[in-house]
Amino acid sequence: MPHNSYYQVKQMKAFDTNPKHLVWPLVAAISLGLTGCGSDSKNRTAPTTDGTTDGTTTEGSPTVASTGPADKMVDVALNTMVVATFNNAIDADSISSAGFTLAAAGLTDETGTVTVDTATNTASFDPTSNLVGDSVYTATISTDVKSLEGIAMDNNYVWTFTTGLIVDVTPPAVASTDAADQDTDVSTNRNVSVVFSEKMNPATINSTTFTLTGPAGAVPGVVSYPGTTAQFNPDQDLDLSTQYTATITTGAEDLAANALAASFVWSFTTGTTPAMGPAPVNLGTAGNYVILAKTMISTTGTTKIIGDIAISPAAETFITGFSQARDSSGTFATTPSDILTGRIYAADMTPPTPAILTTAISDMEIAFTDAASRTTPDYTELGAGDVSGQVLEPGLYKWGTSLLMTSAVTLNGDANDVWIFQIAQDLTVENGVDLILAGGALAKNIFWQVGGAVSLGTTSDFDGIILSQTAIVVKTGATLNGRALAQSAVTLDANAVTAPAL
Repeated sequence: MPHNSYYQVKQMKAFDTNPKHLVWPLVAAISLGLTGCGSDSKNRTAPTTDGTTDGTTTEGSPTVASTGPADKMVDVALNTMVVATFNNAIDADSISSAGFTLAAAGLTDETGTVTVDTATNTASFDPTSNLVGDSVYTATISTDVKSLEGIAMDNNYVWTFTTGLIVDVTPPAVASTDAADQDTDVSTNRNVSVVFSEKMNPATINSTTFTLTGPAGAVPGVVSYPGTTAQFNPDQDLDLSTQYTATITTGAEDLAANALAASFVWSFTTGTTPAMGPAPVNLGTAGNYVILAKTMISTTGTTKIIGDIAISPAAETFITGFSQARDSSGTFATTPSDILTGRIYAADMTPPTPAILTTAISDMEIAFTDAASRTTPDYTELGAGDVSGQVLEPGLYKWGTSLLMTSAVTLNGDANDVWIFQIAQDLTVENGVDLILAGGALAKNIFWQVGGAVSLGTTSDFDGIILSQTAIVVKTGATLNGRALAQSAVTLDANAVTAPAL
């Protein structure tokens, strides 16, 4: 059975009761270093953006990698704590009530307890009392904060969120795992990961709450928590043909201090060979959608999509050509099955949809930055940006230019092998060009990180997860077996778009 990276259990938390707000995405890209275990276990990369005003930092200065709640999130629970995770270790004595503040216009500045969890490089602000409903709060990490070497942040890091009207008492849930429960032939040199239904308190995601055991007992490793995804990176490759059991305990809590209702336990069995290529990019909750965009999703002609599609922060009116109608719950829309087999979600739908989409957009941006920040490529500037007719083995590929395909390209590898393509500018697949998967290669393990626009030519046949910083244009009659995840628009014209097989 192939390694199942995106087994989904869509059990999303509903604590949003205020339908008037739109969701806005995380404006700062969040970086993480996802690497395989074994020989690659220490190749962790630092964030590439940091919330400063000019996008640059002094070498060694602390930068904020992620926040909870996310920037511009709405309908946040009144009993939330506020957290900021840094890219590297900080001096715990340098952050206090002066270095981490929370305030809302027209209200008295919040008082609370500021703590630092050195294991996760996370600072937490726990308000003394519940926040005020329907208010815009501004959280600030000041330049008082220093690294262990005494280097201060270059600029204040500021983000905002809007509270809803209720107190959150709903336990978080596990949305998916990789490997999936009872999976077999799992690669011996990959991380084990779990996607939560919402952002968690990073200080509660650690080697105590996330464990892996085998026949010899506990497996030593490092736990990290970017976005909504927790990862266990074993210190050494796992044993061949061996059953392992992973556990998330009830010590894992969300930002409102709600613990999992019960420990979550799953098992898997390794295969006989390690996977080739880099560790896969974890999509988090963005992996719930076959198409996810921020500004527009449009289609003309006879389009057939299998999977859910979503847009945020734009409203449903920016989804055109689907003839959709909202469900009676108001949380999603449907359309005739000859157009879409799945659901349509937008930022102006009834809660909890807005909050869920905020998280998905954040996870999409995290995935993009992760893919972009992988280091030590196996191939650099291959074909001077033209790989037409080539056979590409698993690995990390990097181009500082655009990438062009004018004739068929073949990806040759087995079901666990991974390809990541880092493309600084545009990706252009000419009309009628096919991407051929050979040797058992799977679309779910192919990642196209594109800094510019993506154009799939007419009647072309393409595979993989597209992470585009701008637009994805799928021209007349083209086929995509994968996901189109765009930080602007996705445009379709009589296409077949199918979520990748698991």
